[in-house]
Amino acid sequence: MRKFLPGLAAAASLLLGFTTSAQAQYPSKQITLVVPFAAGGSNDIVARAIGKKLGEAWGQTVIIDNRAGAGGVIGTSFVAGSAPDGYTLLLVSSTYTINPAVKASMPFDTLKAFEPVAFVASSPLLMASANKLPIKSAQDLIALAKNKPGSINYASAGPGSINQIAAELFATAAGVKIVHVPYKGGSLAVNDLVGGHVDLYISSMPQILPIAKTGQARPLAVTGLKRSPSLPDVPTLDEIGLKGYEASSWWGIVTPAGTPADVIAKLNAEINKALGSDEMKRFLEGEGAEAVAMSPQAFRGLIETEIKRWDKVAKEANIRAD
Repeated sequence: MRKFLPGLAAAASLLLGFTTSAQAQYPSKQITLVVPFAAGGSNDIVARAIGKKLGEAWGQTVIIDNRAGAGGVIGTSFVAGSAPDGYTLLLVSSTYTINPAVKASMPFDTLKAFEPVAFVASSPLLMASANKLPIKSAQDLIALAKNKPGSINYASAGPGSINQIAAELFATAAGVKIVHVPYKGGSLAVNDLVGGHVDLYISSMPQILPIAKTGQARPLAVTGLKRSPSLPDVPTLDEIGLKGYEASSWWGIVTPAGTPADVIAKLNAEINKALGSDEMKRFLEGEGAEAVAMSPQAFRGLIETEIKRWDKVAKEANIRAD
């Protein structure tokens, strides 16, 4: 048996050399960036901006693949089962860390099935009302909701979404009862808000900002602890009396577990470089978001912290998405 060992060693060395060479040449073909939500929403908007920058930097096509359904689980499951080679990436958002808290079971382990690659940006949410609602401010909204319990409804991008979590946090903090109307995606929710078919929507900034600025919906409050530079005249919920209220949306990139460390490092470096560009900063700021460069390790820490936070909130507000 020993006489075969040199041959096996040579073959292993050749395979290792081929693998190392392939990784060194990454990317050498088209990259697919999966968005587990419908086109037109904030996840899609951010993914297309990042995909464009990666494509320009590497001279490779970056395809945006929208795989909506089950609150992001369908698209996320697809990526979890994809080859861990850096050619199938996943755009994740706050929902990625909310799902473990609101779903009884999922077909993958959020922490074990993926490798964090890079954080992209964060943004406060914006509470906006339909123009037909007879209010002018968040204080008016609270007064109306208290006067007519259950008469005001709010949209979300689906059960267990950041929109629902933020709205239920608002209802609890304000001591009011509002009715949940889930949609299959944020763009559908925005359309019905503009059309006056739903009263309220707490949305990510990239999705709702153009609507608010053009007067198609009424901006009431932002959910951060400080005002947004994009809407400096709009107060925070903390300011209007809901002390300590804070909720935000964020976006990042992950890849299937087992992806080579050097591929992840290349992706992280290029995404962080893109985030540092004036073009990307202006784009994100225009969408009410802030670029945040982060190492894969720091991003993992954020994911772990968020999962624990939303688990506590979901239990307190009895939010389920099964």
